[in-house]
Amino acid sequence: MRSSRCHRLPVVGCMLALACSLVLAGCADSGSSKSLTVAGSTTVLPIAEMAAEGYEEQTGTKVLVSGLGSSAGIEAVTNGTADIATSSRNLTAEESSHELVVTVIAHDGIAVIVNPDNPVANLTTEQLRDIYAGKITNWSEVGGADLPIQVVNRDEASGTREAFRTLVMDGVEFDRSAAVLPGTGQVRDVVSRTPGAIGYISIGFVESDYATTSVKSVAIDGVDATEDNVESGAYPISRDLYFFTNGDPQGEAYGYISYVLSDDMDQVIRDAGYIPAHKSAATEEGK
Repeated sequence: MRSSRCHRLPVVGCMLALACSLVLAGCADSGSSKSLTVAGSTTVLPIAEMAAEGYEEQTGTKVLVSGLGSSAGIEAVTNGTADIATSSRNLTAEESSHELVVTVIAHDGIAVIVNPDNPVANLTTEQLRDIYAGKITNWSEVGGADLPIQVVNRDEASGTREAFRTLVMDGVEFDRSAAVLPGTGQVRDVVSRTPGAIGYISIGFVESDYATTSVKSVAIDGVDATEDNVESGAYPISRDLYFFTNGDPQGEAYGYISYVLSDDMDQVIRDAGYIPAHKSAATEEGK
C-alpha cells in the first residue's frame, strides 16, 4: 500500500453546489453520461463550486459538490462514495494509511474575528491560546472592555479547527465550555451579533457580499490577517488547502483538478480570498 504523497497538477475550474457527500454518489443526473462527486471542506466549498460550474460548461460533465467538513470528505473518498475530497487540513496518521494522493490547490490564512464594536485590535498567539483554553475569560485581561469572552469553536469534523489546534493550541486542550458550531457561516454570524464573542474563520470569509452583518479580524502577534501577509509567510496562522483522491487522479477527476489549478482559476481563487498554489512545481501525473 502506498503512503500518501503530495503532487500538483496543471489545471482549470468552477463548481455547482449540491447536498450530502454520501448520497451524492447515487444521485447523479441519469441524463448525463459523465459525472463527478466532490465532497468535504466548507472552507474550500466556494472554490469547488465555482470550478464545478466552469468545468461543466467546458466539458458537459456534471459536478456534484457538497460541504460537510474535511473529515466527511476524506471518509467519502476513502470508501468510494466521492471522487475528490476537499480539505482544509492535512491527513491524520490513520487517514495516511490509505492510498490517498494529495494535491495542494491554494494557500489560506485563518483570521481571528471579533464583534466590530470590540476595541481589541491585536492578540499574541499566547493570549489567543489562553482564551481558547479558558484561561483568559474577560476582554479586560487583553486590553479590552470589562466584558466576558464568549469563545466560539468549530466542530471536530472541521479542518479549520484541526489547523487552528495545530497552529495555535500547541498541545493545550480547548475549553470544553466553548460554543461549537458546524460551519464557517455560523461562526461568522454568531460573532457578528455577539459583543463578547471571538471565533476563527478563513480570511476569505471575513468580508462577505452576502452577509447583512460584519465582523472584525484582529492582528496576531502584530501581523494583520491579509492575503499579502499569508503569501509572504508573515501571518502566523496560515495553511494549505487540499484535494485528495484515492490513488492518482484519473479521467474526469484529473480534468477537474487540472482546471482548478489552471490560470483560468487564479483570479477566481483570489476573489474567494485565497492564494493560488504555485504551479511551477506542477507535474503531469495521472493523465
